[in-house]
Amino acid sequence: MKDIIKLALRNLKEHKSKTIIISMFILFGVAIVVMGNSFLESVNRGLENDFRANVTGDLAISVIPEKGTTIDLFGVNSTNITTEVPQIPALTDIDKIEKILAETDGIKKQSKLISAQVILSKDAEIDFSVLQDDDKDLGIMDLPISMLFAGESGSYWELFPDLKMIEGHYPTPGSNEIIVDTRVIEGFYKAWDKTLEVGDDVLLASMGGVIREGKVVGIFKPANEYSAMFQSVYCEPGLARSFAELTYANSFSQELPDTVDLSISEMSEDDFFGGDDFFDDFEEDTSILGSTSDFDSILGDTSLRDELNKTDDGAWQFIVAKLNNPHADKKLVAQLNKRFKDEGVNALAMDWKKAAYSYSASVDGIGFIFNLLIIILAIVVFIIIMNTMVVSVIERTSEIGTMRAIGAEKKFVKKLFYSEAIILTTLSSIAGVIFAFICMMIFNSFNITITNTIAKMILGGGLLHFSPTPKIIIITIVIALIGSIISNRYPVKSALRITPIKALSKE
Repeated sequence: MKDIIKLALRNLKEHKSKTIIISMFILFGVAIVVMGNSFLESVNRGLENDFRANVTGDLAISVIPEKGTTIDLFGVNSTNITTEVPQIPALTDIDKIEKILAETDGIKKQSKLISAQVILSKDAEIDFSVLQDDDKDLGIMDLPISMLFAGESGSYWELFPDLKMIEGHYPTPGSNEIIVDTRVIEGFYKAWDKTLEVGDDVLLASMGGVIREGKVVGIFKPANEYSAMFQSVYCEPGLARSFAELTYANSFSQELPDTVDLSISEMSEDDFFGGDDFFDDFEEDTSILGSTSDFDSILGDTSLRDELNKTDDGAWQFIVAKLNNPHADKKLVAQLNKRFKDEGVNALAMDWKKAAYSYSASVDGIGFIFNLLIIILAIVVFIIIMNTMVVSVIERTSEIGTMRAIGAEKKFVKKLFYSEAIILTTLSSIAGVIFAFICMMIFNSFNITITNTIAKMILGGGLLHFSPTPKIIIITIVIALIGSIISNRYPVKSALRITPIKALSKE
């Protein structure tokens, strides 16, 4: 084997032009793959660290979504066509869920959560016409539209303690007080030309038409300044339930009577409206309208309606938790979902990625597109390598024939060619990795960041960074070696078909 390696190195040296061409293809191909996957690794790692530490925890629990929908902490994603804004439903079996969690090993801390989307304004009406103002050059993402979060008193801030409060204090329990992200203040001024400070009263409105008053009592910075997450507002659960439409009506059901009086359907139009004299009588005698008190009593007793419109003090949309071992989240999610199913509990456990699906899906989409492009690139590169090697075999016909004439077996020729391919690919791959590392180190030193909200959501954060790992490097080199061997199969077969007689006749 030692002699074969020496001969392979000599052959690579003698055929410099083809060696350089093939090595350049492999070098740049490996460098692109390493850099691309290192960037995706950085995005995924940053997104995971950010959301686990500050939003989703290690796992989250919601109700089981309806068919055609997915639920995460940021809303309901639906493929169903509807005119209504879908709302995140409340957990219906919350007592059973908490009991199961208490009996499950590995859960470190947990808290309940409500989320909704709101827009902030100081005016009685929200003027969306600013989006058509050419001087402002605003997009929908520039408006002070925010995610509203409300956690269980005490336990929620223990679960996510890294919020950087720069002014004011946390909301008082039971109040309409809110604390706002610094990015909300920037959007507020950009959209409405008004400042937003601690002590200001604001209006909060939802897409569903709910409007409530709030008082700004604190300003904070996101725990991660490069966070991909939308700007946020925190408040008390009572205020959040109004925007999440967590009223008693949502969980109220009333059985219909066993029999329904259908006699009205048997009445004719004349019977129903009183015949032709009905409108004449109506014009002559306006007393038919009755008094104001009659109008108030038309709907009858409205006390039940009033009660159902009150917010449900016990309603929560999610339970979020942190684990003793964050890396055991997938195992624990599967364990909890099995338990929920066995006990008939309407609940679904999710890892951080599913709990932040609105954000992680875009990153996964970019990863899929990148890997698809890499596959296409790899196919092109290996076809070029194969064609180059075929030409090399043709040019080396006499050399191969001579080796066969002096007693070299097919096995020897096969080992020689594969040794050349493996040596060339290995050295070129290592050079590609070194080149990629140099490029990544230079790029990372600039600490390039983006501020565009949409771009941050797509890329999973504002910091553009490369995070290479041993896994990425090893997998890339292994794939390059396998691809090189496969692309050399046809050239090697061509070389094995060369006999001394063919070599001499060609000579």
